[in-house]
Amino acid sequence: MMDRVLFTKGHGTGNDFVILPDPDGALELTPALVAALCDRHRGIGADGVLRVVRTAKHPDSAGYAAEAEWFMDYWNADGSIAEMCGNGVRVFTRYLLTHGLAEPAPAGLPVATRAGIVHAVISGDLISVHMRTPEVYAAGTATVGPLTVPGLAVDCGNPHLVAALHDGVRLESLDLHVPPGYDPALFTEGVNVEFTTPGAAVPGADLHVHMRVYERGSAETLSCGSGALAVGAVALRDAGLEQGTVAVDVPGGRLRVTADDQGRWWLAGPAVLVATGEIDLSTLLSGSSAAGEAVLSGSSAAGEAVLSGSSAAGEAVLSGSSAAGEAVLSGSSAAGDAVSSGFSVAGEAAMPPGLPAGAGSGALG
Repeated sequence: MMDRVLFTKGHGTGNDFVILPDPDGALELTPALVAALCDRHRGIGADGVLRVVRTAKHPDSAGYAAEAEWFMDYWNADGSIAEMCGNGVRVFTRYLLTHGLAEPAPAGLPVATRAGIVHAVISGDLISVHMRTPEVYAAGTATVGPLTVPGLAVDCGNPHLVAALHDGVRLESLDLHVPPGYDPALFTEGVNVEFTTPGAAVPGADLHVHMRVYERGSAETLSCGSGALAVGAVALRDAGLEQGTVAVDVPGGRLRVTADDQGRWWLAGPAVLVATGEIDLSTLLSGSSAAGEAVLSGSSAAGEAVLSGSSAAGEAVLSGSSAAGEAVLSGSSAAGDAVSSGFSVAGEAAMPPGLPAGAGSGALG
């Protein structure tokens, strides 16, 4: 195993990832290593790991080599492998562009995932991803403590259960420190559970929904992109709409889900890279008190960490070892490789292709 590897830390609406460049698939990535990297006390800390590997170099993606150069090898924080991550695709795309590994394309940058090929369209600080069409296919229930909530199963390339709260139950009242209960016969591989409440009208969206999510393999997170897609699909279905835009507010910010007039489904939102460094794998895996210290390379391009988001979004920025302790505000010109983009406090929201002008405006409701 390699002794030291480079990493980048990034997030999309607070859903954060450790990004590992491994173009030729040389890194021996294991469940134990992924869990150690994602450990917020002894590792770097994240909701998951995105390995950047050439499609032809990974057995799970070799069949897509003619369609996409890069494969997003996504792992959950507990070391399990996942099929898809909507926020992860946008962060992965941002990494490719920032590091000169890909160029924007009018039809979208193709990215291979275990759920198939998706295409990312870049518009400044915002990224819209043409996602797999979500399929609402069954009814189920989610249980939190004494509360059982009816929901709908949605296939977004990975499994979701969307449960709308009723009878005045408040979203913030749910205790998601433990996994919600669900029907294991319906979700044999586990499920991501989204709880929702309706929101007030916002500019540029046909519907507005608030969401919290418990992610399979990662626990509650500040955001889940494929979960927002599932929630948007259910919201449009319940409203009797075949197309439209749903603003989905999560604890980490806002995402927009659009079903356009050509039958395509888009997930739009910010993607931010906040730090780059190097990690000692032997120390990380040893379990010592020093495990997981990130050692920055010292160059301004590699070692800058940017605070990009509100404190309400709960985003902690890794800026190297505790001795380094450096954080650079996103307004600084020196921090040009990591820009705050799309948090609700900045008043920015994404506008997927095909939406009318002004569709990307609006703050959190």
